[in-house]
Amino acid sequence: MFASLPVFLRVPLACLFLLCNTVLHVLPLLLLTLVRIVLPVKALRDACGGVLVYIAESWLSINGWLWGAFTRTRWTVDGVDGLSVRDNYLVVCNHQSWIDIPALQKIFNRRIPFMRFFLKSQLIWVPLLGPAWWALDFPFMKRHSREELARHPELKSRDRDATRRACEKFRHLPVAIMNFTEGTRFTKAKHDAQNSPYRHLLRPKAGGVAFVIDAMGDAIRHMLDVTIVYPDGAGSMMDMLAGRIREVRIHVRKLPIPENMRGDYEGDTAFRERFQAWINELWVEKDERIAQTFARTA
Repeated sequence: MFASLPVFLRVPLACLFLLCNTVLHVLPLLLLTLVRIVLPVKALRDACGGVLVYIAESWLSINGWLWGAFTRTRWTVDGVDGLSVRDNYLVVCNHQSWIDIPALQKIFNRRIPFMRFFLKSQLIWVPLLGPAWWALDFPFMKRHSREELARHPELKSRDRDATRRACEKFRHLPVAIMNFTEGTRFTKAKHDAQNSPYRHLLRPKAGGVAFVIDAMGDAIRHMLDVTIVYPDGAGSMMDMLAGRIREVRIHVRKLPIPENMRGDYEGDTAFRERFQAWINELWVEKDERIAQTFARTA
C-alpha cells in the first residue's frame, strides 16, 4: 500500500504510524495496569491480565500489518502450522538483528501464547515500552560481567532467584518464553573472538535454557527451534523500511523436551555435559539449515 512511496516519505511515515500505534495501545494498557494493582480480588486481577495480553496482541497485529504495508519484504515461513495458544513453549532462536524480535512477534502472534522474554534491567527506562513490558510481566534481569561475578558471586544467585520467580509466575499462565541462546547478536567480530565452531552462529549458552526448563517443570513440554535467515544480510529496522531487506526466511520446528533434559545444570556435572551436548547438536543442525538456505538463494 505505502511501499511504493519514495524512501524519504516512506520511512518517516512508517515511523509515525508505528509510534501512534504504540501510544494508542500502551496508554490504555498502563491505565488498566493501575486498576489491576489496586483490585483486591485475585480473579479480577487475573481477568485484567487477560485483557492486557489482548491489548498487546492487538498492538503486535497492527505492527505486523504496518510492516506489510510499508515494505515489499518477502516472508517465507514454514513450521508454524499446528501450533496452539493453549500449549506452552520455550522458543530458542539465533540472533542477528533487532528485526528478529518483531519478526518473531509477526509470525507467532495469536498462534502461540503471548511471548515473553528476559530483558536487561536498563530497558525498564525505555519510554512507553519499558513500563509496558513491566505491565505484561516481562522479567527484567541485571547483566553482570565475569569480573563482577568473580568479585561478587552472590550476584549469580540473585539472577537465578529472579529467573525462578518469573518462571513460577509463568507456570500459571499460558506462555511462550523466548530465549536468544547465543546471548548476543551475531557479528563476524564476535564469531572470530569466540573461535566459534559454527559457520553462521555464535556458541550457544546452554545454562539459561537449562534453568528455564528446570524451573518451569511439567508446565512446559515443547521447544520451538526457530532459525531466521536474511538472504540479503541482516540489517536494522530502518534498512527494512528503506527496502534494503528484500526477504526474511524463518524455519520453525516443534520439538519435545526430553525428560532427561531436566535437572541441576550447575550442581550435576554429568547432566550439564549431557545438556550442553544436546544444545550443541541443535546448533549443528541449525548451522547446516542456514548454510542450505544461503545455498538455495545464491
